[in-house]
Amino acid sequence: MGGALCLLVFLTTGGETNGTNLAPNTWAEIVLVLVGGGLGIAAVRAAGRGRAWGAVSLGLFAVLAGFTLLSISWSVQPADTWLDTNLTLSYLAAFGGGLALARLAPERWAAIIGAVVLVSVVVSGYTLLSKVFLSTIDPGQSLLGPRLSAPFSYWNAVGLMAALGLPPCVWLGARRGGPPVLRALAVPAIGVLVVTILLSSSRGALFAAVVGLAFWLGLVPLRLRGVLMLALGAAGAGLVVLWAVKTPGLTSNGESMQAQTAAGHAFGLVLIAMMAVLLVAGFAAAFGADRVELSALDRRRVGGALLGLLACVPVVLVIALSLSSRGLTGEISRGWSLLTSTNVGSGGVNASRLLAPDNSHARYWSEGLKVGEHALLKGVGGLGYGTASLRYTSFQGSAVNAHSYLIETFADLGLIGLAVTLALLVAWGVAAARAVGVRRPSLIWLRTRGRSSPGEPVPERADERAGLVTLLAVVLIFGIHSAIDWTWFIPGLAVPALICAGWLAGRGPLAHPVGRATRPGRAFVAAPGQIAAIAAIAAIAAIALLGAWTIWQPLRSSDADAAALTALSSDHPAVALADVRSAAAYDPLSTEPLWYESDIYGDVLHDTAAGQAALQADVALQPANPATWVRLGMYDVEFGQPREAIAALRAALFLYPQDPTVPSLSSLIAKARSELS
Repeated sequence: MGGALCLLVFLTTGGETNGTNLAPNTWAEIVLVLVGGGLGIAAVRAAGRGRAWGAVSLGLFAVLAGFTLLSISWSVQPADTWLDTNLTLSYLAAFGGGLALARLAPERWAAIIGAVVLVSVVVSGYTLLSKVFLSTIDPGQSLLGPRLSAPFSYWNAVGLMAALGLPPCVWLGARRGGPPVLRALAVPAIGVLVVTILLSSSRGALFAAVVGLAFWLGLVPLRLRGVLMLALGAAGAGLVVLWAVKTPGLTSNGESMQAQTAAGHAFGLVLIAMMAVLLVAGFAAAFGADRVELSALDRRRVGGALLGLLACVPVVLVIALSLSSRGLTGEISRGWSLLTSTNVGSGGVNASRLLAPDNSHARYWSEGLKVGEHALLKGVGGLGYGTASLRYTSFQGSAVNAHSYLIETFADLGLIGLAVTLALLVAWGVAAARAVGVRRPSLIWLRTRGRSSPGEPVPERADERAGLVTLLAVVLIFGIHSAIDWTWFIPGLAVPALICAGWLAGRGPLAHPVGRATRPGRAFVAAPGQIAAIAAIAAIAAIALLGAWTIWQPLRSSDADAAALTALSSDHPAVALADVRSAAAYDPLSTEPLWYESDIYGDVLHDTAAGQAALQADVALQPANPATWVRLGMYDVEFGQPREAIAALRAALFLYPQDPTVPSLSSLIAKARSELS
């Protein structure tokens, strides 16, 4: 599984859903749907008797996918909504696959954690190597600034991938069982992840990682061992980052390629030294923790000291703010203003960004709320924010996503989508709490004022509970980051978290695992619900196959468009016309085949009426998309139809008032008016 997740990351890279990088993402989605369907069939076929834990969460996830599909009928950008539906369907399959695995092999929970450790460390290691061997691994890195961005070409995604691996690595080093070598390796792995987070300068990833680790340390009894491993790894990483900050070729902008290459080679040597030292420290900590057993009193004292140190952090921060020139209230007011303002920058590109309060995300959130307010009930359709926000933005240029799952859902799917999402979150939260052994407070717990824990783990399941809390921390980190960025659109990040979430939903109560039947074949034949099981298997198989075929169609359309361009470059307009018509048949929601058809008729066959008809059909397909009106208006200007051009260009200007086109829409309208007069 870890190898498959690594392959998913490097194949899908940035995971764009708006047409870029369509082929690898399409095939990844098809594989996810087929594998998830196969695991679902295996769970129905081979799982033992018991309640269908997680069925409510899975059903609500399916409702969300179905509503996204339904939104095609009113979407402002139906072609993108189709792609969003495909992505949601593949995420449903990943979640369902994790749920099925929990029933098929509930004792293999450690393998899920190991897979997350593997993918996070491998990807983070590759990211750091892209700095070491800049001209070999990722030449484009030098153009993206000093922040780490490979392999996603997005620094916040790099930071999130490293953050997802921190709780699993802390668990790996803190657990009492397992080979000491693996526990020792957890310390340099933590060092690699922390360096990646800090050098990506991703504030969202850092915040999510801190919350996830605090959650893990608060619920897992191995907190002292975990703090030891985390402190060792973070100390080594901190020294490396301090060195990197003072090295211009690594963390400063505008350096020459030669300077960046030389600094990268030195950075590689520093990383090797860090990992060697941390490996020795990891072995010492792993063997020392096994030999030294603290008493309950000593553990309480150490824990109290750690809590005291942690409590000093906000006190020191308050004192520092009070001594500043603006004072405590002034600094808080200024920070909140920069954080929520829609007219500030993104905080810079170097390491100082981690402490900068300003952020451009507030602009996208504001626009998303405006889009949702004007389509309150059902939204503008899946992935429609990027098109609908053009009418409300005050900036030239646009963002495809709202940089927040909640705001994007509100804009795309309205209050209905938010209600389904909230119901899914509540259902999954109940299932996850059930899996980790958290129960409702009992009367005894209330009478003792909390001195007796309502969630005492089953003694023989204590190790598994720690592992399940680790999976829950991974999901928590991903959820927090998705609330403030668009990284849920990247399959390489979302799928590991969804598998963890599915496992927690399908695990069932901690004390009563539901595993495989002892003899799957006989259990299946003798089951009283044999007809229901056969119907469930047939339904899963049909949905998986239909979903895979549906996901494939936009790619077929894109390939047909590419074939049309090839035929046109070879001076075969008839073949090109046939190809674009095939593309339109594969994906009747896409505007690109009609654009190509218009170009063929207007520029090659010199049939201006047919070309105009193709663009008019394009406008009818997506009337709320300013791009379709711009194409029609420019076509009419080019072929001497000023009256029609004025109407089309006015519509485009209404839908996108900022007018980023060159030449501007206003100048084109003026030109058409002069020709008309």
